[in-house]
Amino acid sequence: MSPLRQPLADYLRIRRALGFKLDRDAKLLAQFIDYLHQHDAPTVTVEHAVAWVRLPHRASRSWLAFRMSVVRGFTAYLATLDPVVQVPPAGLFPSGPHRAVPYRYADADIAALLAAAATLRCRLQAATYQTLIGLLAVTGLRVGEAIGLDDEDFGIQHGVLTVRGAKFGKSRQVPLHPSTVTALCGYQRLRDQTHPSPATPALLVSTQAPGCAT
Repeated sequence: MSPLRQPLADYLRIRRALGFKLDRDAKLLAQFIDYLHQHDAPTVTVEHAVAWVRLPHRASRSWLAFRMSVVRGFTAYLATLDPVVQVPPAGLFPSGPHRAVPYRYADADIAALLAAAATLRCRLQAATYQTLIGLLAVTGLRVGEAIGLDDEDFGIQHGVLTVRGAKFGKSRQVPLHPSTVTALCGYQRLRDQTHPSPATPALLVSTQAPGCAT
């Protein structure tokens, strides 16, 4: 029998006297003690704590964080009885949302995307995706901002785009290179040839409309 069984019972009794139920904690800590016993661990170390927390296959970040918080609470109590016990530091398993690592597209990546879009069978669909990809690359617009552009937001004379209802509800103007203006005008001509009477004021049209087989 593990010598940690009695300290666990005392820990749970003290915490429950303060109003905590700890049913799930008790189950997890019993499993943690079994893990330590199976690995012949004479005391609790950060290495063993982390290894046990990571045992569940494909566990969510929040579940891993909860398992670690349970272990940290118990080890903090054990450390008052035995200074050799290691208390895992806070922040080892953060429970907050995971932010994707930004990826910077190189010129070759953008060229490959444009080339792939050109292979689409529908001529308008290919043009729409190529225009969208190119517009994102040269302006830094968000995808939602680019898709939300209307024809009236494209100022051909001055070579600017007006992005309405952007971040914090504000609008802004984005200057365009002359080559971008030329490309957008070419896209509009193709779009209008395919759909002489568009049902939407959008600059970039849906490719689900009739005529997309051309």
